[in-house]
Amino acid sequence: MKNICFVVAMQAEAQPFIDRYGVTEVPDFFAPLPCKLYQVQLVHTTLNVVLNGQQHGSDLVGCEAASVATMAAIQRLHPDIIINSGTCGAFKSNGAAIGDVFIGNAVMFHDRRVPGDDAWGTQALGNYPVYAGAVKIANDLGFKLGKVTTGSSLDMQPCDLQIIQENHGELKDMEGAAVAFVCSLFSVPVLFIKSVTDLCDSGAETFEEFSRNLAMASQAVSDANAKVIDYLAEG
Repeated sequence: MKNICFVVAMQAEAQPFIDRYGVTEVPDFFAPLPCKLYQVQLVHTTLNVVLNGQQHGSDLVGCEAASVATMAAIQRLHPDIIINSGTCGAFKSNGAAIGDVFIGNAVMFHDRRVPGDDAWGTQALGNYPVYAGAVKIANDLGFKLGKVTTGSSLDMQPCDLQIIQENHGELKDMEGAAVAFVCSLFSVPVLFIKSVTDLCDSGAETFEEFSRNLAMASQAVSDANAKVIDYLAEG
């Protein structure tokens, strides 16, 4: 692939990756949007890293910011693929551990509860297509596979857990399905690379566990990103 674009929510998630490749920021590329672009030319591939940006002094996380960043990236950069890379929660009951890296083999929302007929329910869950080569990438590179489920909050309510369990969700994040939604509108393939910061069923306080493991998980996902870039560039 000649033009790869990563969409990442937080600076901390992206920084090890930015440092590894020496990508430089393109100032005000998306102005007046808060999104930030880092870009570098590799041997045969243009590597773009798009961050949601900041507002009120903090990173913009969640579905709204991810949708804006993804749409801006597609319209301005015309990538061959969007890769949503970052951290996530997971479940130790499914065999996940802190720092594990997963490739997403499916993606949906877990907190869009829309009453009505089957059409409304189908739209609410999303279940958007993911990159057709996702399973092969995971198998070839030795990563785990998991279904990404997305919500707008860091915590998880009982009704969220019910939807996750009913739909065999394994990874809980705040951006993935929003990124996939926008990609589906433009028919751009989307791949997910996620590293686990917190275990939703560990009994630990979510934000404390997330904060404690963020740097380690961000390094793990940076290492995974590099392997996937090499893989895609050769394909």
